[in-house]
Amino acid sequence: MHGLIIKGIAGFYYVKCGDTVYECKARGIFKKRGISPTVGDRVDISAVDDEKGVIEDIMPRRNLFIRPPIANIDCFIVVMAASHPEPNFPVIDKFLVMADVNNTDAVLVVNKTDLASEDKLRQIREIYGNICDVVFMNAREGRGISDLAERISGKTAAFAGPSGVGKSTILNALLPDVNVRTGSVSDKTRRGKHTTRHVEIFEAEGGGMIYDTPGFTSFDIIETGEEELDLHFPEIAVYKGQCYFDNCRHLKEPSCAVRKALEDGKIHPMRYKSYVSLIQAMRENRKY
Repeated sequence: MHGLIIKGIAGFYYVKCGDTVYECKARGIFKKRGISPTVGDRVDISAVDDEKGVIEDIMPRRNLFIRPPIANIDCFIVVMAASHPEPNFPVIDKFLVMADVNNTDAVLVVNKTDLASEDKLRQIREIYGNICDVVFMNAREGRGISDLAERISGKTAAFAGPSGVGKSTILNALLPDVNVRTGSVSDKTRRGKHTTRHVEIFEAEGGGMIYDTPGFTSFDIIETGEEELDLHFPEIAVYKGQCYFDNCRHLKEPSCAVRKALEDGKIHPMRYKSYVSLIQAMRENRKY
């Protein structure tokens, strides 16, 4: 039978075949091949009984994200809060890099706009307005939900973002019949608590599918190399080949077209800061 992995917990994969969901284990051959079934995979299973089955084969993937572990995504929805918690721009930019590496459209959702000043919202527009599609919303009051629903209609869309930004509240607004569990925000850390811990797919009314993913606050794995990172910052990529050195990393090298563009105000300092922090993280990881 053909099916879709809609959830994975502790080595069990829940595969939807038609109207039936089977709790499945994967054949040992996948481990030998270094392959792990992933939420979003199209698979072939054999049924053991009316409720359980075994995954026999995994269909070719359109794309694969390592963190969060999801496959076959059309649109990556990156959720941030305008305030409470304060925006963590380097983390947001890591998500956007992940989307670009996987050739996936990205939509940046800026939630909790009611808690931020106009200056803060203007800053976010200045940073990301020309980088990706941006939707401003106040999910608790339903503002901006319809705009986001239009963007994901008929697509496979994955939601991700730091804890406490209101991701579950947005999902509840988009999927009123699902009742995704929300978590309060810790007064001490300003981060969410008691939120989603596994990846799961829900069917949207518009015929698409929504992936709910855990609220990561950092990444151990950056899915590209240092020599290619600039290609995943579109405002930096346009200067590829214009630097004096072909392998310029745009840090301290002389005659760097990127740093000249930064000085001229053509690249936002916050985005350049994120780029530098990612380069540094990659170099630190190489030490270990």
